[in-house]
Amino acid sequence: MPHVITSPCVSVKDQACTEVCPVECIYDAGDQFLIHPDECIDCGACVPACPVSAIFPEEDVPAGEQEFIVKNRAHFGL
Repeated sequence: MPHVITSPCVSVKDQACTEVCPVECIYDAGDQFLIHPDECIDCGACVPACPVSAIFPEEDVPAGEQEFIVKNRAHFGL
């Protein structure tokens, strides 16, 4: 499963996650970064790099953050 960036990233957009991603699947989506689900290799390198703890494996996204799974897929037309 791909990783998903959730609400703590909104308006913060620290680029640490983009710098460690080996496949460059993290994109600037205006108010936050989003991870392309078809490009993500599920390596998890972005998780510890995120200073606001906004990144989760899709299956572990907290209940109150589920809308970001939908937002992420919709952004990439999936």
